[in-house]
Amino acid sequence: MVETVNISAGYGKREVLHGVDFYAGKGEITTLIGTNGSGKSTLLRVLPGFLPVLSGDVKIDGISLKTLSRDALARKIAYLPQGKNTPDISAERMVLHGRFPYLHYPRKYGAADYRIAEEAMGQMGISEFACRQMSELSGGMRQKVYIAMALAQQAEIIVMDEPTTYLDIGQQLKFAQMLRRLSKDGKTIILVLHDILLALKLSDRIAALRDGRILKCGTPEEIRQSDIMEELYGVTVKSLHTGEGIQYFYEIPDMAEA
Repeated sequence: MVETVNISAGYGKREVLHGVDFYAGKGEITTLIGTNGSGKSTLLRVLPGFLPVLSGDVKIDGISLKTLSRDALARKIAYLPQGKNTPDISAERMVLHGRFPYLHYPRKYGAADYRIAEEAMGQMGISEFACRQMSELSGGMRQKVYIAMALAQQAEIIVMDEPTTYLDIGQQLKFAQMLRRLSKDGKTIILVLHDILLALKLSDRIAALRDGRILKCGTPEEIRQSDIMEELYGVTVKSLHTGEGIQYFYEIPDMAEA
């Protein structure tokens, strides 16, 4: 479980988040939504301690981040940023970076580290690309490598900023299934998604942000039934109960009336 208590944070003198109270439960998928500049990515960076807070506190399982060492924090929470450089290393070496919090001086990988990295690559279906250089892989394949790196970190909390970038629709569906399996195993998953329909379908809870504040937090149906979608995006989302669960879709206005 991770929570923020009256958090204010930003960059330099520019405050982006203003008194944010946020909660993500164990074994749940919580998604942050909002327009560009609403503070979603800033909040994600605060959770693993990559961005210092101006006031307030972040707690993991009731323990303040202020009391945790960098390695101890990295063993609790894995962070996958949106923008990533492409290093000149193999996919396997990239995934092995997820094992850094568990290494001691001199930092040498052991058999267990290689096994965990192989398992993570297997989960993402990229085992055959282990020896390929990152620069040789497509954008979608590189994204899978970065996700495998987060899995290899074996943290109980996984934070991902736009993880479906570069993934085609088939890969997105497989990714969603993988996240569901991880949450059922007790992982706490926190995402930023711009795909609203995917957020509604995938999430246990959704937090909607605007101007550095949380407007509303609730279940997907609570969010859909509120006026948040119209307020943030100017769109109407409908739901349909089917034999396969709730399906979400945008209401398309009558073009003849436009």
